Amino acid sequence: MTPVLRWLWVNRNYFIIFITPFIILPLPLVIPTPEARCGFAIILMALYWCTECMPLAVTALLPVILFPMMGIMESGKVCVEYLKDTNMLFIGGLLVAIAVEHWNLHKRIALSVLLIVGVRPALLMMGFMIVTAFLSMWISNTATTAMMLPISQAVLEQLSATEADSDEKELREGRDNHAFELAEVNIKQALDNAGINALSERRRREREAKYLCLFKGMSLSVCYSASIGGTATLTGTTPNLILKGQMDDIFPENNDVINFASWFGFAFPNMVLMLALSWLWLQFMYMGFNFKKTFGCGSKNEGDKDAYRVMKNEYKKLGTMSFAEGAVLVIFVILVILWFTREPGFMPGWATELFNKNGQYVTDDLLDYLFYKGEKQKNDKKKKLKVLLLGGGFALAKGSEVSGLSKWLGESLAPLKSIPPFAISLILCLLVGTFTECSSNTATTTLFLPILASMATTIGLHPLYVMLPCTISASLAFMLPVATPPNAIAFSYGNLKVVDMAKAGFILNIIGILSINLGINTWGTAMFNLGTFPSWANATNVTSTP
Repeated sequence: MTPVLRWLWVNRNYFIIFITPFIILPLPLVIPTPEARCGFAIILMALYWCTECMPLAVTALLPVILFPMMGIMESGKVCVEYLKDTNMLFIGGLLVAIAVEHWNLHKRIALSVLLIVGVRPALLMMGFMIVTAFLSMWISNTATTAMMLPISQAVLEQLSATEADSDEKELREGRDNHAFELAEVNIKQALDNAGINALSERRRREREAKYLCLFKGMSLSVCYSASIGGTATLTGTTPNLILKGQMDDIFPENNDVINFASWFGFAFPNMVLMLALSWLWLQFMYMGFNFKKTFGCGSKNEGDKDAYRVMKNEYKKLGTMSFAEGAVLVIFVILVILWFTREPGFMPGWATELFNKNGQYVTDDLLDYLFYKGEKQKNDKKKKLKVLLLGGGFALAKGSEVSGLSKWLGESLAPLKSIPPFAISLILCLLVGTFTECSSNTATTTLFLPILASMATTIGLHPLYVMLPCTISASLAFMLPVATPPNAIAFSYGNLKVVDMAKAGFILNIIGILSINLGINTWGTAMFNLGTFPSWANATNVTSTP
């Protein structure tokens, strides 16, 4: 049976691809309605996305075939969903990341900050988390993790090696002193040497256990902060852009409620809070709260100096800043400033005053192309495919709207009106946070957001009150190595076990969900006026062209 089971396991993707459609085919056959036909397509795509039996981007193209074939949408209307305004913003964000990565600007920024922070364990972890989160706001969390983990490992290995040399030197001096003092008493000398050897072995085991904990804590801190950092900016991770795209598509009169500045205003404080609580939790798990040891209290030793020297040598390898690197830095800073000031919300932005008085002529995505259209793209095949994934999500949402499936699902959830809004948000965040552990965050938000939008309009709740926290919750996949690429990269270093990630990640999931709901019920409510149902979300005003 073993060869048969092995063959089935190796070929499982083919079975899922070809058998799954026939299993769920009775749904549109028994219930011949547009809602059921759209439901068939969504269930099929959800199963393909969750199992990853084929590339995610390939699954995202299924609406191009299924929707016209099943009479849900015309082919031309489906295809246009794959090249929307938000897709351009996503591509522009990738261009920014490619330019920064291509000229090693991210590594220079990372090492500069770490040289300032120092190498004491607690401060080192804090420094790595801050740098990783900041870089992940602008470039992919996968690239950030892949860059930061080797640096953290090199620093810790140097600290461990230096501490081992120091222990060996101390014990060697002790052994020489005993040999000098007890030269006439051979038996006592032998006993003392045996005791020193036992002490050396005990110190070695303690040191290995100590640095194993440090390796685990540092690896987790890097991969977790990469995921957390991506939530802070609109272009930081794909789910954020999916929210903006679906808000603009489902509620076209929303007055650009989600833009770069408004997203940052809500998500950045939430990111800082999550990062601080995550640092405290990982500090407690892997280092304890011995401030004398972990912070150093101003003391320095040879190990610290050697580890610091490692980072300084890495920085020297970068050489002096080139013209291209400086140009990318200047352009990047200008772009961020323009993003923030285009439509800040509390005052008219420069785009409104100069260009957008009679329409939306200048948007965030246009700025990307103005500044980065000439940058060389390198190794971005996978990033291009993500655009298809984004478009597939929009096509799926549009199909749900046109077929009436979203409305039916929203009406089915109408009994939730009797539950307090904060409880609805908390429950949905827990649901999304659980679902995203076994599915990509892009697929999770694509599937959930149209349903949440319909539910909110049905029960008279501000759509952003549930859509915004659930979007961020989709990025909180901390428990499993396969949940996100950063988790997988950290796990591949060999120091972590699944149980290590599960124990640390479970608490971080809870911390993240509570932080998000705290934010949505405090400064989020004030920013987006979430206490009232907006006129642009009224179902009678939402266009739904068949």
